[in-house]
Amino acid sequence: MPDCGAIKPFDDFPRNRSGRGGYGRYCKPCHNEKGKESMLRLHGGSREYHLRRRYGVGEKEFQELLAGQGGVCAICGGADPQHLDHDHRTGWVRGILCFNCNGGLGQFRDSPMRLARAITYLRGTTWQRALIHPGVYQMCSPTRGRPPSRRSSVGWPPRCCPVGGRCRRAWQPTWRRTRPPSWPSRPPRVW
Repeated sequence: MPDCGAIKPFDDFPRNRSGRGGYGRYCKPCHNEKGKESMLRLHGGSREYHLRRRYGVGEKEFQELLAGQGGVCAICGGADPQHLDHDHRTGWVRGILCFNCNGGLGQFRDSPMRLARAITYLRGTTWQRALIHPGVYQMCSPTRGRPPSRRSSVGWPPRCCPVGGRCRRAWQPTWRRTRPPSWPSRPPRVW
């Protein structure tokens, strides 16, 4: 008989494998209310229960750790972080982060190597405007692009790149870089 006193079908009761009949003693809404009451009575709230169950710290330790960080995210320094970060291998708490920083670490799977590669990628692909002719600019990257072949090394490095850098167009032969795009690629056939 549920706590609400209503007669309900078995589908309205949660499954319980440890029970004799395979179902819980209370209907789903009553079961949820009982769980909330127990959580509030035993742990002081759902956040305290969550922190204790997953990380082994309570709200008091959370606030102490946050005060030790100066009340800001441990990575970006943003205000009001709410996410407790932990090492997935050891389970140890590392710090308190904002939503974006916590999610970012998760996307990189807490791998320092992946984060270092991402930093290298960001530093190496900064596109810059280079003046190649009065009023004409080209977007160049200092570290991305294919190296030139020996046949196209005339005029190396190209005018669009900083000294010693490579751009995405540097692999093309010099005549392709300097020829106006309106010219046909080859002369028309005469019959």
